[in-house]
Amino acid sequence: MDRIVKNAEIQALVAAIGGGIGADFDLERVRYQKVVILSDADVDGGHIRTLLITFFYRQMTPLVEAGRLYVAQPPLYSVEIGSQKVYVADEAHRQRIVDEHPRRTFTFARFKGLGEMDPHELRETAMDPATRSLVRIDLDQAAIADEVLSVLMGDDVEARKHFIQTNAKDVRFLDI
Repeated sequence: MDRIVKNAEIQALVAAIGGGIGADFDLERVRYQKVVILSDADVDGGHIRTLLITFFYRQMTPLVEAGRLYVAQPPLYSVEIGSQKVYVADEAHRQRIVDEHPRRTFTFARFKGLGEMDPHELRETAMDPATRSLVRIDLDQAAIADEVLSVLMGDDVEARKHFIQTNAKDVRFLDI
């Protein structure tokens, strides 16, 4: 906990949300109805999301219980289909587009991160309430993120090894 509260980014996050931290957290003091995690759509962004979800689960549990924690889902790709620009969530979505149009060749633009998007693209895909895609994080999802993070980052080497061996067959696109 000492390392957490000394981290400048965590201090800024806690101050911005306004509800305190840990045992001192008070949902009534939170400044926002929604706290939205926005990170890159790639594997590294997924790691950041997991860390943040775990932080909120452990240190601001009432926020999660109240259904006020969300994850924004920016696209990983964009592509022109006809005269329309289509945002593509992930590799599976990209493959569906290719499969649905077997006689066409597409040039997909991959976003290396949120910083690579034009301001209008970022607004349209991640910021504008009318067009963005948000997923509300519930207590069960946060608990799963916490458990996985504990196994992968914890001191129990055997548990980590077992997790990796058990789940390795499910990995299709580790990083693209």
